[in-house]
Amino acid sequence: MEKMNNINLMLHAHLPYVRHLEYPRFLEEDWLFESLNESYIPMMRLLDRLDSEGIAYKLTLCFSPTLLTMLSDKSLSDRFKNYMDLHIELGRKEVSRLSDTPELQALAKKYLSDLESNLEFYVGNGDSIIPVVKRLAEKGRIELMTTAATHAYLPLYREYPTAIKAQVSLGISTFKDVFGFSPRGFWLPECGYYPGLDQVLSDYGINYCQLPSHAVLSARDKSIGGGYLPVEMPSTLKGFVRDWSITSLIWSNVSGYPCDVDYREFYRDIGYDLPMDYIRPYIHEPEVRVFTGFKYFAITGKTDEKVYYDPKKAEKKIQLHVDNFLYHIDRKALMLSAMGIEEPFFNLCYDVELFGHRWYEGIAFLEEFLRRTSSCKSSRLVLPTEVLENKGQKLDSLFVNDCSWGRGGYSDTWLDGSNVWIYRHIHQAIERMEELTTRFPDQGSLKGRFLNQASREVLLAMSSDWPYIMHDQTSVTYAEKRLRNHLGSFNVVYSSMCKNTVNTEWLIKAEKRNQIFPNIDYNLFNPEMLDK
Repeated sequence: MEKMNNINLMLHAHLPYVRHLEYPRFLEEDWLFESLNESYIPMMRLLDRLDSEGIAYKLTLCFSPTLLTMLSDKSLSDRFKNYMDLHIELGRKEVSRLSDTPELQALAKKYLSDLESNLEFYVGNGDSIIPVVKRLAEKGRIELMTTAATHAYLPLYREYPTAIKAQVSLGISTFKDVFGFSPRGFWLPECGYYPGLDQVLSDYGINYCQLPSHAVLSARDKSIGGGYLPVEMPSTLKGFVRDWSITSLIWSNVSGYPCDVDYREFYRDIGYDLPMDYIRPYIHEPEVRVFTGFKYFAITGKTDEKVYYDPKKAEKKIQLHVDNFLYHIDRKALMLSAMGIEEPFFNLCYDVELFGHRWYEGIAFLEEFLRRTSSCKSSRLVLPTEVLENKGQKLDSLFVNDCSWGRGGYSDTWLDGSNVWIYRHIHQAIERMEELTTRFPDQGSLKGRFLNQASREVLLAMSSDWPYIMHDQTSVTYAEKRLRNHLGSFNVVYSSMCKNTVNTEWLIKAEKRNQIFPNIDYNLFNPEMLDK
């Protein structure tokens, strides 16, 4: 039998929990709406279509608990449909405005058609994409994973096992509530791992996770697989090591395929380019310019003089880049074969939002890649579970040290001069949450709800998104405000419980504001219950 390269395509969809119904429209809610329209729905349409055509693709997919909660929220769903209606209206205006420029009008017509098709698909599946995900999972096309409850960067909380336990257990329970079964895989937020985390995940019935590429290089033991065999950690948890060089062909924002001059320019958008009088109804008050998705220029190069985007040129580049991608996999497999590693595992990890949103052509690239690998003679797509169920599968036994896929390979991104100040406050909140659970165990009724809300606020404060945003210097004001609000809300509960009182009016508003983890039990933070 001819030897094959094994490709495990692992995609991760995550957004922080953002829900501000107190405003008619809210800028940061567009993170969800843009991702739905440009990445999540197009990807589900693609996977659904390939399945209906009988294309035997396989991929691994993770939806974070915060994203699953927002995708299941009717109020946010209604706001998304309003967002789509507004952009469809803009699309019709664009088709009319560009009547004297046929090549741009054709592009506007495509954007309008995509908007209408995405909305039709979304409404046709019950105002959701989750039914499609379930259907494809049941057919074995995709394997689903979970991740930490609020996508906390876990290595920076290792000294608080109750917080780690809360993040893992709520990540699993949210998954079960949505999909009806327990996940076997766990996406490590930001590929963040520390020694001992494998035992925590194993204790919760998790079988595998992903690891960053240098996990094998910095491991205590000598690797026999170099990252191209599944790794077995001390607890027997298995790790699939991300291939840095192959992944970077797409991931790199300097030399990756998405940087090609013929692909669409992300930053040139009519939300910023057109006069305020025209664009005002489609941006945020007061005159806050935003991306609309209507973009007509190609990357062109490092110049402000951009040429118009040509979809036909981009389509040719997609074919070339898929050719190149598969060539690099075959070439590396040949090198590995010379080292005695036969039938290697290429674990390719990406954020879903890269495809379609950041890289407009990404969905088309993914389609071509899945079509080719489903019938390729040298490579095959595999799922983690089917690999681990192969009793003859060779494993690389390693003690893995601290690692992540962030800058420098460790915790620099989430712990630097821009964000280090947050941890003393979050750590103190965790310590005080533990204190509350030991002073007021097993409370019911109003006090129980009050303490449950406190635990929600701590978990939401732990999100890796807030320090990342501060490090990246993007929506810093919003990230700092969210963090301060969650910690301030926790302190409302802490100060009230220290007086043995409950602020009922505040509690009702807080529960309405953050409708996440409805079945949370604050006793998760009780250090006396760690082994239960």
